[in-house]
Amino acid sequence: MQFQILPSSKIDFNKWDNCIEKAPNGLIYATSSYLNTMTDNWSALIINDYKSIMPLPWRRKWGINYLYTPPFTQQLGLIGENNIVEEELIKTINLFSTYGDYLLNFNNSFNDKKQLITSKINYILPLSNPYTTIKEAYSKQLKSFLQKANSSCLYYQTASISIAIDAYQSTYWERMPHLTQNDFNNFKVLCISVEKECKAFARQVTNNNNELLAIALFLNDSKRIYNLMPTTLNNGREALAMHFLLDKLFEEHAERNLLFDFEGSDLAGVKRFYEQFGSTNQPYLHWHFNNLPWPISLFKK
Repeated sequence: MQFQILPSSKIDFNKWDNCIEKAPNGLIYATSSYLNTMTDNWSALIINDYKSIMPLPWRRKWGINYLYTPPFTQQLGLIGENNIVEEELIKTINLFSTYGDYLLNFNNSFNDKKQLITSKINYILPLSNPYTTIKEAYSKQLKSFLQKANSSCLYYQTASISIAIDAYQSTYWERMPHLTQNDFNNFKVLCISVEKECKAFARQVTNNNNELLAIALFLNDSKRIYNLMPTTLNNGREALAMHFLLDKLFEEHAERNLLFDFEGSDLAGVKRFYEQFGSTNQPYLHWHFNNLPWPISLFKK
């Protein structure tokens, strides 16, 4: 089995993206366009001529490489053939980087008990069924909410990607101090670029006065629709605008061989909201490792 780590400048992006497209666990966050736009630097573990790949976003401090999670990136991990010797994988990555916080994907598992692994929540909903079947799985409370929303003269419409990103930033940025203006700028560049490939779109809900109540940005590939930036404005909460938006989105995309990826969350209120739609948890793993030399290791846990 051939393991090699290459810088992004040496990667064959056609082979890379082809591996992601074919692999069941190849998600949009690992595509070359996503990584090229959203990371400071990235390299990759390539196994057996792109039969398996693993993106490695990195930064450098004190002359030491460390792995980090790029903005708006939920899962990376090992993609493709999964019959990899775990010890060899860990050893190869640790030779490249002695410290890291890294998000694996839903199809990855670690059996090495010495590794610090925590499970993260992610809700998904299959859209392959008819809309009536999807709606049957909604909670009783959600059905009641939607009955109220549907009688309130709400309108489901296409929306501007730029406006969706700006609304999300202005509404929630204070809760995400780790994100910079440059992160949002880069993400907007990415979304406008992939929109041309029909891999990004936005939807909004307005009322009779044409007031914006809710807006959401979605990315999509051949496997999933990703719920990247859902925003409920203050005047949209009482109107149940996000409930209405997601229901209409599922109606729009029903009977397509796609999963709707809610993108988490570990927050109790958000979990309850996503569970109402009949979604199921498809967990993924967070891997933290610290092999820094003493005494530097004492300052990073």
